Amino acid sequence: MPFYAAPNHPKLPFDPPDSITVGDFMLDENYGRHPLGYSRPMFTCGMTGKEYSALEVRERVDYLARGLAKELGWSPNSGSEWDKTIGVFSVNTLDTVPLAWATHRLGGIQTPANAAYSAAELAYQLKNSGAKCLFTCLPLLATAKEASKEAGIPDDRIYLLDVPEALSGGLKKPNGMKTVDDFISQGAKLDRLEPLNLGPGGGATRTAFLCYSSGTSGLPKGVMISHRNVIANTLQITVHEQAARKTRQQPATQSDYTETALGLLPMSHIYSLVVICHASVYRGDQVVVLPKFEFAQTLEAVQKYKIATLFLVPPIIILMTKNKPLLDKYDLSSVWAIFTGAAPLGEETATELVKLFPNWSVRQGYGLTETCTVVCATLPEDIWFGSSGPILPGVECKIVTTEGKEVTGYDQPGELLVKSPSVVLGYLNNDKANAETFQNGYMHTGDEAVIRKSPNGIEHIFIVDRIKELIKVKGHQVAPAELEAHLLTHPAVNDCAVIQVPDEKSGEVPKAFVVKSPSVGIEENNRVVARSIQKHVEEHKARYKWITGGIEFIDEIPKSPSGKILRRFLRDKEKETRRKQGSKL
Repeated sequence: MPFYAAPNHPKLPFDPPDSITVGDFMLDENYGRHPLGYSRPMFTCGMTGKEYSALEVRERVDYLARGLAKELGWSPNSGSEWDKTIGVFSVNTLDTVPLAWATHRLGGIQTPANAAYSAAELAYQLKNSGAKCLFTCLPLLATAKEASKEAGIPDDRIYLLDVPEALSGGLKKPNGMKTVDDFISQGAKLDRLEPLNLGPGGGATRTAFLCYSSGTSGLPKGVMISHRNVIANTLQITVHEQAARKTRQQPATQSDYTETALGLLPMSHIYSLVVICHASVYRGDQVVVLPKFEFAQTLEAVQKYKIATLFLVPPIIILMTKNKPLLDKYDLSSVWAIFTGAAPLGEETATELVKLFPNWSVRQGYGLTETCTVVCATLPEDIWFGSSGPILPGVECKIVTTEGKEVTGYDQPGELLVKSPSVVLGYLNNDKANAETFQNGYMHTGDEAVIRKSPNGIEHIFIVDRIKELIKVKGHQVAPAELEAHLLTHPAVNDCAVIQVPDEKSGEVPKAFVVKSPSVGIEENNRVVARSIQKHVEEHKARYKWITGGIEFIDEIPKSPSGKILRRFLRDKEKETRRKQGSKL
């Protein structure tokens, strides 16, 4: 049977509009957003304090769109969105999301790339997405140029997003290289653009963001996220949390409650992109932007800007529980809520955090790139550690067993299926993956889940186990097949398989089982060979994809008659080994 938000839960105030852009929804007060003039500054640099008011951001987006139109020869109503795809490869900046809204104003797409990518990984995304230009930042410029050359993007189509001088490591902007501010200054002198006409339903069918997500096999897949997908989840999050925020409002205050939130997580990741950069801003909140995680710097920003909600991932929370002396050096009294996602937060870790900060509301959400983020999330009034919370309004869920039977009760595990206006359009140019993932209006998550009723009588979703074989390293998805394909290019590797193993800091990390090539001499030291293989990955892949779980040499990789690697046998072998060693993990 289908599961929905609780009957007494607020409903969406209106159907998510399907004929406007994300930028229009965020910057036009006709769609229920907090009034711009009464909103906090949208994005504030946590290192320098630089910021723009909400009204200034709206103006900058307008001017930036004009400048981009002039530079790239684009106009709002000519060509499709695929003719106007802009790549972004940068740490978090004040202009990352406004750049997306300016791109949407022209009818284009932003495709954000992970700032940890190697040149080869970035080049793949640029080519696969058909990006026509690339915005980067000084610390990543060398990698961006190398990738752009491989992808066929000329140097004069590489532009810069501004980052604090302290982050640039003494690097200076190359002569003649244009920046976002240059386009805004130019755009202020240009005529207004013609109105963009998406047409009826255009916002539901046109791609706004092309985010990349690793599947269970092969290279990352481009996930086509429509304007309406982002709008829908922004509305769903807002309505889901409105009662809790209402309790924070001061009685004498006439306007709705607003707060300051932490913008630490990478804006290239769907969690940050929607939950922090859209839902928070839509509600009039301020997002304090940090370019990367440095523990002391993050705590200092919380203290300085009196941040109320910390959007985090489990590895950072684990770090917090183990570093109370450092936490005690900072005034964190402004914090009332922690929201975590991207990977499961263990009940034990949540309990430890609450012991340190009894007044903090520790919440967890669940979602995927393919659902344009949040499917369910715990609320302050009904927190249940280990749970991913009640279903958001407008979302329908089903639990289906491996035999295809629909679960009708509680505590019966099966695959979680999701139907929602936030479920994406599909994968770019990948019919096979689309057919497997999107069926009969539902998105097949690949995650095993159960529904349970909380002591308050509210239905919660618990994610029990991952059916897909993805490895989640600090919230990043890693496909074993991608690493296996790369490992096989090493001369010492004859066959291999990669599985996830638990790690206290990262949640999970990859471990490789390797059948050595006959070319490897008997006299060669296994440790030397293993290190050579690990280095082979480190030279070509982002850090979170490194084989930090170790390499184990075996005689044969277990496979089915059709040749499919039977990773479950390796996982069982690993568990038994750890059990015998007495590992707590």
